[in-house]
Amino acid sequence: MRDFLNIKKILIPTIIPVVFRLGLYFCIAAGIYQIVVNFRFFGGAYWYELPILLFLWFVLFPLILRIVCEVLIILARMNESLTDIKEQLNTQQDEENK
Repeated sequence: MRDFLNIKKILIPTIIPVVFRLGLYFCIAAGIYQIVVNFRFFGGAYWYELPILLFLWFVLFPLILRIVCEVLIILARMNESLTDIKEQLNTQQDEENK
């Protein structure tokens, strides 16, 4: 609890998978919504709009979301690794000073 209040423990690695899943569900829901609205209320769309919508909402946007989430996780893991290295160096210096 003390690490949490002092912001010593990074929460990003635990939050990002949840954010990714929610974003993925949003992409799927928004894609289905766009397809239904486009074809229901506008009397059908041009023949090329459906493949573009399918590609955007079901391939490109989830891929971009995945890349952003992976970059955030990599940054958080780098921070954890650097913190571990710093702690090891501090303990090593303390042992040398004794």
